[in-house]
Amino acid sequence: MTTVYQHGTLEALIAGQLGGTMPLSELLKNGDTGIGTLHGVDGEVVILDGEVYQANATGTVNHITDLTATTPFSTVHDGRDVTDRITLSDVTMANIDLIEKRHLANNFSAIVLHGVMDQVLVRVAPKANEPFPSLLELTKNQPTFERAHVAGTLVGYYSPELYQGATSAGWHVHFISDDRQFAGHVLEFSAAELTGELTIFDDFQLHLPINDASFRAHEAVNMAELDADIHAAEDEQPEPVLNK
Repeated sequence: MTTVYQHGTLEALIAGQLGGTMPLSELLKNGDTGIGTLHGVDGEVVILDGEVYQANATGTVNHITDLTATTPFSTVHDGRDVTDRITLSDVTMANIDLIEKRHLANNFSAIVLHGVMDQVLVRVAPKANEPFPSLLELTKNQPTFERAHVAGTLVGYYSPELYQGATSAGWHVHFISDDRQFAGHVLEFSAAELTGELTIFDDFQLHLPINDASFRAHEAVNMAELDADIHAAEDEQPEPVLNK
């Protein structure tokens, strides 16, 4: 059995539940590869080989060794659970065509792909302080950063449309450079060739912070507006673009 493990829900972030509810030490018991964020939605997290890296809103990448740090929302899996070794050519964020070609629209899947990006544009959520705003309000002012000809790794998850709200349907991808100096949530990228692993999961494990009083008491968001809010928070490109 291959399992993708998610702590928290995107709906809770949209509702302003941005406080960390699981220590990284506990998260890493469920996988050594993944993506997420930290308390207060403080930047973008990439996890590779059990090592945690955080890109913050200044564009700095930090190696997080204090595993008491907490996360409100993260997704991980065991990097050894590889379904297939793959090579993609002339690939962009808009044409990661694995889902249609392999009939994976109803499956949770992960990619870990390495190569030289001709161009990669990322955004980084700024840290919020209490009282927390909604994720939608927070991401209206997030900075973006762009690099060209940078070697690194894409880590991302595909979620079926059925699970929109619990997570973000479609691809959710983060990037980190080989020199660990550039990272973030991917908005756009292009590469002549990427190689790596595809994992197809037969188990989606959702962990909820039921011991967190704020999570249990929060009012659910307007479900009719949730889809639009998720796309605005996760996919839309803010301004201005910062080169770093």
